[in-house]
Amino acid sequence: MSKKVTKTDAEWRAQLTPEQYRVMREKATERPHTGKYVQTTDAGTYRCAGCGEPLFASETKFEAHCGWPSFTEPVAGGAIAEAEDRTYGMRRTEVMCAKCDAHLGHVFTDGPGPTGLRYCINSASLDLEPKKDA
Repeated sequence: MSKKVTKTDAEWRAQLTPEQYRVMREKATERPHTGKYVQTTDAGTYRCAGCGEPLFASETKFEAHCGWPSFTEPVAGGAIAEAEDRTYGMRRTEVMCAKCDAHLGHVFTDGPGPTGLRYCINSASLDLEPKKDA
């Protein structure tokens, strides 16, 4: 991970769409099955929509039938930060971009092998950089 990104609230509001701001800075959640990457199968790298940090490789994306893009693991290098989330009477693990602290979604222990994890991520938090043909 490169240098930490910090911006004022006004700078984030100017950069992000209202939906991205709501999800990434206010920790909201997209409605299920509405995000632009739920059905995407294109090859590439999913980057943080706030700072461009690589977060997930398309090879780790799988169909979890939960309504949000799901991944088995983040890219290497500490791209993801985690925190306990006890909102709405639940106990979950929130995942954030380690570089800019953007809320991405949550990680659950009901995913497929090899990790057994399901990173359930809001499309609004992501930008897909398509894989370049070799």
